[in-house]
Amino acid sequence: MEANNIKVLERSPASQKLRETDARVLLKSANKLIIAKGKKVTEFTLGERIPKEAVLAMLGPTGNLRAPTLRVGKNLVVGFNEEAYGSVFG
Repeated sequence: MEANNIKVLERSPASQKLRETDARVLLKSANKLIIAKGKKVTEFTLGERIPKEAVLAMLGPTGNLRAPTLRVGKNLVVGFNEEAYGSVFG
């Protein structure tokens, strides 16, 4: 992040396990969710109702929030994909 002049405001240690309820809290403050799994990128436009499939897409096989998870303004990005990051960070 620092190599691209992106200022990190908050970090959570890997020992802090974030679950489905934490994912829902993050989604309440977002307008757009971008899920990156390898080369596959899925986008959700969020409104008042949070789709169950959006929450499930944020979680890994253990039920924990996938990493990295970034909040950029009203956008939430879960997972890593260079193109997805480019669309958010411009």
